[in-house]
Amino acid sequence: MSAATSQLQPATIAAYAQQLRLLTLGDQFAALAEQAVQEKRSHLSYLEALLGLEVEERQRQRVTRRIVEAHFPKVKTLEEFHFEKAPQIPAALIRNLAEGGYLEGSEPVIFLGEAGTGKTHLATGLAVAACRQQKRVRFTTAAKLVNELLEAKHNDELNRMVQRWLRYELIVIDELGYVAMPEAAAECLFQVIAGRAEAAAVIVTSNLPFSEWTTMFPNARLCKAMLDRLTDQAHIIETGSDSYRFRRTLEKKKTGGQERRDAAKENETGDATGRPDRQSSFLGHPGAKFSTKIGGRQQKRPKTEKTKNGMPRHVSSERRDRGTLES
Repeated sequence: MSAATSQLQPATIAAYAQQLRLLTLGDQFAALAEQAVQEKRSHLSYLEALLGLEVEERQRQRVTRRIVEAHFPKVKTLEEFHFEKAPQIPAALIRNLAEGGYLEGSEPVIFLGEAGTGKTHLATGLAVAACRQQKRVRFTTAAKLVNELLEAKHNDELNRMVQRWLRYELIVIDELGYVAMPEAAAECLFQVIAGRAEAAAVIVTSNLPFSEWTTMFPNARLCKAMLDRLTDQAHIIETGSDSYRFRRTLEKKKTGGQERRDAAKENETGDATGRPDRQSSFLGHPGAKFSTKIGGRQQKRPKTEKTKNGMPRHVSSERRDRGTLES
């Protein structure tokens, strides 16, 4: 093979890959070819590895697109959930649901619990797991969904809007029960719930026990029909009443307070060791000790007297005492 041909081949392969939209193949074929030569791999083995990279990259991009299209307020995974801090939540059941069996069986999942107990995190985590399985997912709050349905009804487009919500393989309706719904709104929501029953999965989170859902849906008959559709073959998970967010705030506050106390203690220690005390500073050495008493008596300074030539001279205490007696 001539040098010109060997230089032309990579450019031709890259052009073919671009035309076929095999972007990963076009980026990796040269490096993978050198590796195949070094490892003495066959042509089929090289082709298999190259196509495998292309498939993996496309799957990664597809999952990323599914997550973006789901409109999560914040992407949260089950791996990030601290199950050890919420022992009332059945971790084994949650992980089993994440495998996707409920999606195939079109089984609802309902999280019931007080605010801050992890309902939204768990619902989002299951939905992200569904996106990883390349399912079409949509996340919304009950208030937002109802507003969209009412607007569509006002524009005579309710049927089209309902059909759009039925096409998703999984929808998550968050915060159902936080706001009471007028009967018209409840009827629109019921169309979505009833249309998905036994046809596609739905995840619902609510802070109300089922016995209080009549406060959310004033029409008792409609409320009963809604519960009948949602609870049929459903996985009902109670998250409890102990707010994880509140507990986390208390822990941060406690930790922050302890850190401030430790910092203050370190500053006090640093001041004590880094600055000489007032007495020792008089002597010019931080380690020296200064005492104002000797033997329990007040220390007396020796008196001086002038000699004939005017120079001062210390007078001993013995001589001073003798002079006193002589006088």
